[in-house]
Amino acid sequence: MTFIDNFDNDLPLLDHPLDSQSEFTPQALIEAVRARRNLVSVAVPEVCILEFDGDLTDHLVQNNTVFAWRDWACFHTPMFALKLGDRPCGIVPRAIGGSYAVLVAEQLLASGARMIVGLTSAGRVSPGLRIPSLVIATAAIRDEGTSYHYLPPSRLVAAPPAPIAPLAIELKLLQLPVYQGKVWTTDAPYRETRQQLEKHADEGVLAVEMQAASLFALANVRKAQIAVVAHVSNATDHEGEPFDRGPATESVQILTAICRAGLAVAATTQSGK
Repeated sequence: MTFIDNFDNDLPLLDHPLDSQSEFTPQALIEAVRARRNLVSVAVPEVCILEFDGDLTDHLVQNNTVFAWRDWACFHTPMFALKLGDRPCGIVPRAIGGSYAVLVAEQLLASGARMIVGLTSAGRVSPGLRIPSLVIATAAIRDEGTSYHYLPPSRLVAAPPAPIAPLAIELKLLQLPVYQGKVWTTDAPYRETRQQLEKHADEGVLAVEMQAASLFALANVRKAQIAVVAHVSNATDHEGEPFDRGPATESVQILTAICRAGLAVAATTQSGK
């Protein structure tokens, strides 16, 4: 028995007028938040990190390492700032999943962000990947929904190239293995089948996560600098402790390295080099 109707390929997800303007914009939501909360119009930090899990942000808040960015005009998320010298780096926690990540990223771009990096937990796909390790995503398989509202259907979407080398330089100074390559973005983590994992591994996919394809599609359309770093901490065939990303101090080092790389990219793109 099946519950799938015959749509004659007329699928709503693939039927978007991509060249038409949206009737609802991030600017409109930002203005509504500012009016409701009596916020002044202040740009967000030029580099912002989407810290999807949120526990790292909690650690930073508890240790007074970050401060609240109170003029962040978003109904859905808070923002905190980490200072690197005299330059703040914005951190937005728990915007997990492609649609949520893009909703927030759209507002970040409209609020002045020049570089956005997603820091996400991920599962291993490639058997050769060490756990834990870091993957800088260079492209993502579009097994989600949000990217199809921005780009025509395709199997892959590439990451903006400019942030990849600066991220690799900074992250390789740490103690974890660092890889670059494709990730698989899914909307349904509890529907990752053995057949899919094997197929993606055979074509060179390194890890599975939930945001990269959506964010890269947004970057493509908005001509924005957006990157994704996946902290690979689990696998279905991993015999060690699952979801272990190491001590919080190591995660702080990863975040700080990402901020340094982001600031370098923002400075380069701003100067037009």
